[in-house]
Amino acid sequence: MDHLLHLGRPLDELDPPRWAPPASDATHLVRKVHELRRIPLGELGPADLRTLISQQVALPYVLPPAVRLLLEEPLLDAYFYEGDLLLATVNVPDSAWSLLPDLAAQLSAVIEALPEAVLAGLPRGAAEELTRFVARAESLC
Repeated sequence: MDHLLHLGRPLDELDPPRWAPPASDATHLVRKVHELRRIPLGELGPADLRTLISQQVALPYVLPPAVRLLLEEPLLDAYFYEGDLLLATVNVPDSAWSLLPDLAAQLSAVIEALPEAVLAGLPRGAAEELTRFVARAESLC
């Protein structure tokens, strides 16, 4: 199944209902997420995907393009640090991955291929988070 069929449509169309405009006193993050929902999926950059994933917004739609990026560059620095998109992605709930087991398996294979020296350079606890994801991904297959 091609998980990237809807790249020309915004999340407000793909993940109804459309969100109302944020409240006037909304935080910067809330305003940003609302803004990102109006951008076509294919135009979202790594930092945008990381934000949406971290906030658990429309995961069935944002995980496929994020995984596509991670398959090419697992330690992509989306916004904060090397590997931040990967760590945000592996920490989404199992319920999201249960809808995308093939992508979970692909991402798991990439993680397993990462050299130990690379893992040592990630933030504290990251290697354990990646190990947990690999175990969870195996249980989805």
